[in-house]
Amino acid sequence: MMETDITVYGANWCPDCRRSKLFLGEHRVPYKWVDIEQDSDAQRFVTEKNGGRRIIPTIVFRDGSFLAEPTNAELAAKLGLKTQASRTHYDLIVAGGGPAGLTAALYTAREAIDTLVIERSAFGGQTAGTEKLENMPGFPEGIEGIEFSLRLRKQAERFGVELLEAQQVDSISRLGNLHCVRTEDGQQYSARALLIATGSHYKRLNVPGEAELLGAGVHFCATCDGPFYKGKRVAVIGGGNSASEESLLLTRFAEHVTLLVRGKELSATRLIQEKVLAHGKIDVRWHTEVREFVGAGGKLTRLKLVNNLTGAEEDLPADGAFIFIGLTPNTGFLEQSGVIVDRWGFIVTGHNLLHGHGRLEAFKKRDPYMFETSVPGVFAAGDVRDASTKQAVSAAGEGAAAALTVRDYLRQV
Repeated sequence: MMETDITVYGANWCPDCRRSKLFLGEHRVPYKWVDIEQDSDAQRFVTEKNGGRRIIPTIVFRDGSFLAEPTNAELAAKLGLKTQASRTHYDLIVAGGGPAGLTAALYTAREAIDTLVIERSAFGGQTAGTEKLENMPGFPEGIEGIEFSLRLRKQAERFGVELLEAQQVDSISRLGNLHCVRTEDGQQYSARALLIATGSHYKRLNVPGEAELLGAGVHFCATCDGPFYKGKRVAVIGGGNSASEESLLLTRFAEHVTLLVRGKELSATRLIQEKVLAHGKIDVRWHTEVREFVGAGGKLTRLKLVNNLTGAEEDLPADGAFIFIGLTPNTGFLEQSGVIVDRWGFIVTGHNLLHGHGRLEAFKKRDPYMFETSVPGVFAAGDVRDASTKQAVSAAGEGAAAALTVRDYLRQV
C-alpha cells in the first residue's frame, strides 16, 4: 500500500469509523487503518489524545493534529477540499464531476460559458476507481483510472471551470428561466442551464449482513480497499466487466480470489474472460448466489452461498467480499423536479421524450434538444442517461456533445 499521511484509529463495529473510511476512500485519500480492539497501544493512544475518553474514529494527520468523531464536512475542511462556490449564480451548473461532467465543463468554459461543477466525491467518478482504462483512445498502453481523472480535472481547471467538491446535490427546482440547485449543506446556487451528469453507483445485494459489514469486509471498490487484503482470501460477486476486472486487480494483493457468478458464464468482454479463467489465483463458481454475509467481532468471516440450480447450500470462508452486480443511477435528488426517468431511474432525454410520453406541454413549440430532459434547460449526459452505453469514453463524448447543445440553448434564452 502506498505511504499515507493519515491514520484512522477505530473499530470494525463502529458505523462512524466506516463512514469516515468511506469518505476518505471516495475522495481517493490514502490512509492507514488501526483497529484499536486488536492493539492495546492504539487504545491507550486514542484515550490520551481525547483527554481520557475513548472516542472513535480518531483521525491523526501528518502534522500531529487530529479529529475525533468528525463529520464529513469537518473532514472535508481539514483536507482542504473546496466545499463552497465563490458565487451563487452561473451560466451553467454541472452536477457530477466524472468524464461526462468534466468534459462538458471544459467545452462550455472554452465557449466563455461560466461553469460550476458540483461533485460529491472524487473528480473522475467511477473512472477514478478503475485500475486501468485499456480502451481509451490515444493511450495505446492504457492509462490508470486515477491518472486519467487527474488529467481531466487539470484540463477543466485550465479553462477556468470552477470545481466544488465533497458536496452532494440535494434537489433541483425551477424559478422562471432559472434553474436552482440546493446542496446537502443547505447552500443554493442558480444557473441559466443545468447539466446532470451524476452517473451511477453499484447495486447492493440486499441480503442479511451486507449493510452491517460495509467497510468491515464488504466493499464496492477494489482499488480503494483491495490493499487491505494482502495475503488474504476474498470473494467477488458478479459476472460482468467490473467484477472480472476487479478480480484481476485483487490478485495483486489477495492470496486467492473466488468469483461468484449467478449464471453459467461471464458476460465480460472476451479478452477479460480469458484472463480471468486462465488466472491461477482466481476460482470461478458458477450458478452461485450469496444468501448472507456473516461476521464475528465486527469483521466479515464467511459467506453463506446457495447453488441456484441444485439448491445446495454451503459456507465460504472469506476475509473480504467485493460486490459488482450492476449499476443504479444517481437520480434520487430529482424527485418532484419534473425530470422524467425510466422505470430503472435513468433520465429520459431528447427524442425519446416524444415516444411514449406524447408531446409534453413544455415542448409544444419545439422539439427537445439532444440530451435535453423533460424540463427545458436541464440536460443529462453519461451513465445517468437512459440511452447511454455506460462506458467512460462514450460518457466523455456525450459530455462534449451535451456542452455544444447547452451552448445552442443558451443562445436562445
